[in-house]
Amino acid sequence: MNNRIFPGMLGMLACLPLTGAAQEPPRRPNVVIFLTDDQGSVDLNCYGSHDLATPNMDRICNTGVRFTQFYAASSISSPSRAALLTGRYPQRAGVPALVAPDPQKPGLPASEVTLAEMLRDNGYRTALIGKWHLGHAVESQPNAQGFDYFFGHLGGCIDNYSHYFYWNGPNRHDLHRNGEEVWYAGRNFSELMVEESLRFIEENRERPFLLCFMSNYPHYPLQGDDSWREYYTAQGTPHPRDKYAAMVSTVDQRIGAVLDKLDEEGLADDTIVIFMSDNGHSTEERTFGGGGSAGIFRGNKFTLYEGGIRVPAAIRYPRVFAPGTVCDRVATGCDWLPTIAELCGATLPDRTIDGRSLVETVNGDGTPQHPVLHWATGKIWAVRKGDYKLVCTANGKEAPTIELFHIVNDPSESKNLAAELPDKVEELRAEHDAWVEEVKQD
Repeated sequence: MNNRIFPGMLGMLACLPLTGAAQEPPRRPNVVIFLTDDQGSVDLNCYGSHDLATPNMDRICNTGVRFTQFYAASSISSPSRAALLTGRYPQRAGVPALVAPDPQKPGLPASEVTLAEMLRDNGYRTALIGKWHLGHAVESQPNAQGFDYFFGHLGGCIDNYSHYFYWNGPNRHDLHRNGEEVWYAGRNFSELMVEESLRFIEENRERPFLLCFMSNYPHYPLQGDDSWREYYTAQGTPHPRDKYAAMVSTVDQRIGAVLDKLDEEGLADDTIVIFMSDNGHSTEERTFGGGGSAGIFRGNKFTLYEGGIRVPAAIRYPRVFAPGTVCDRVATGCDWLPTIAELCGATLPDRTIDGRSLVETVNGDGTPQHPVLHWATGKIWAVRKGDYKLVCTANGKEAPTIELFHIVNDPSESKNLAAELPDKVEELRAEHDAWVEEVKQD
C-alpha cells in the first residue's frame, strides 16, 4: 500500500516557534461529504469500470486516498446514513432498518449526537443538501440533528422533477427547506442541489463549514440528464446499464460543479472531501432489474455479500494525505466521524463510537483498525474477522443458511467453507452473539 502521509496542518503550525508577532491560529478545515445512492462496488473508472464516464469522482480518488476494502455499515440506505453521521453501528444508533416515510414512525433518535452537532459545537456552519431518509418527525429532521441549513427530501426517493414520493400511497410532495415545504415543479432536483450547495459555500467561505451533499442518484427513478442518456445510447450501452450509467454520470457532473466551486473560492487545500456510496447497486424492479455492477463481488443492495456492502470510497485533504494513495486496509462508514474529529480538532461525542480515525488506518503500523466488523439487515447478519467472513441468512421456519468465506483468497464468495471449518464458524457466531448483547446495553 502507498501509505505516505503528510503531517496535519494543525500539527505543523503548532510546532512552529513564535517570532514575537502574534500569529493567527490555523484555519480549521472545511468538510464536504459526497454520498451517492445505490452506486455499485466498482462503478467508477478508478475501480475498474471501463464503460462509465466518472471523471469527477475519480478526481477525488486520484488526488486523495482511495480505499479498496471500504464497507458501508449496512446494505440499505437509512442505517448506512445513520452510521456515517454518528460513527456508530446502526443498531447502536437506533436505526437498524429503513425509516418509514411517516411522522409517527421513529427515525434517528434525538439523543444521538451527529457529525453536524459535533462540528456545529466547534464553530462550524453546517448544511445537508439532498436526501435525508432518517425520519419525518420534527425531532428527527436535519435541523433538529445539528444542521443549520437543510434543503432536500426527507424520504427514501422522489421523482426528480415533480419531487413527489410515488411508491406507496398516498402520494406526497417531499421537498423541504429548513422544515418548510417548498415547490420547484419541473426543476431537476440534482441541479437544485448544486445551486443550493454553491450558494452555501459562497456564503460561508470565510468560516469553517460542513456540507453534506447527499445525492439521491443513481437510485431510481432512473432520470439521468438527456445529454448522458444520448451519450450512452451512442456508446451502444445495453439496457438497463445505459439508464443507470446516465444517472452515475449525471451525479458525477454535479459533484464536479461543487469541486470546481471549491477551486474557484481558493478552498480546495483547506477542505476535507469525502466520497462514498451508501450501499451496493440495486436490482429492484424500478431499476429494470439491474444496471449497476459489483464486478467480481457477489451480491447487491439488501444482501450482506460483498456486493451489498463493499463500496467505493475516498478522502482528499491535501494538507494531510498524499495524492494518489491507495489504502487496502479494512475501513467502514462509521470511521468518517472520528476521522473528521481528528482532522478538525473537534471533541468526540461522549458515547461509544464504533469507528476509528482513518488517519491511523492510512498511516498506521499495519495493526488492523477493525479486527471484527458486524452487519445486520433484516433476517441476515454477517461478521468479518480478519480474513474470514460469516454470513447467516434466515429462511422462515427452516434452519438458517450459514456461509463461511475466506474473503481475501475468495473475494467473490464462491466457496462456502462452513462444513470444512466448523470451529471458525462457531468463533464468528460467538462474536456476533456477543455483539448483539453488547449493542442492546448501549
